[in-house]
Amino acid sequence: MLRFGAYSLALSLITSCIPYSFTGGGLPSHIRTVAIVPFDNQTATPDLPRQLADTLRARLHSRLGLRDATEAKANAIVRGTIQRYETDIPIGYSASNKQTTTARRMLQLVVDIEMIDQVTGKTLWQRKGLLTEGQYEEGGEAQGRLQAIDIIVNNVIEGAQSQW
Repeated sequence: MLRFGAYSLALSLITSCIPYSFTGGGLPSHIRTVAIVPFDNQTATPDLPRQLADTLRARLHSRLGLRDATEAKANAIVRGTIQRYETDIPIGYSASNKQTTTARRMLQLVVDIEMIDQVTGKTLWQRKGLLTEGQYEEGGEAQGRLQAIDIIVNNVIEGAQSQW
């Protein structure tokens, strides 16, 4: 029995030292590059598409190992439309006998988004009307926006990975 334990320990140590790498994070093996097409913006917040694209680009690189490329040369593209962006939805209150004030707020971000394999023409992941929310302290809308964008990006990554 001792011999078997020593053997399995040695085997696990040897196999743990074998180099490995993840390519494409569950995507088809030919997808190594991605282009983030500028999102159509149906809101009055002009910097929202840039923030979403920048976060997508960074996370697709770090979590899926995809390199940035132009739309013409990319193996996959991500595109979409920002449908709605609502802020200052009160969700928490602080009250006294003389005055009631809002302490926490929420924002909602709604997007249509898809990831397409440009090599095969197949849609890798798609979601219409993806509603995300972010909570923030009064005056901290930027923090809530980052939360909502993070949820969108995580949905894209997890959705693309789950297809394979």
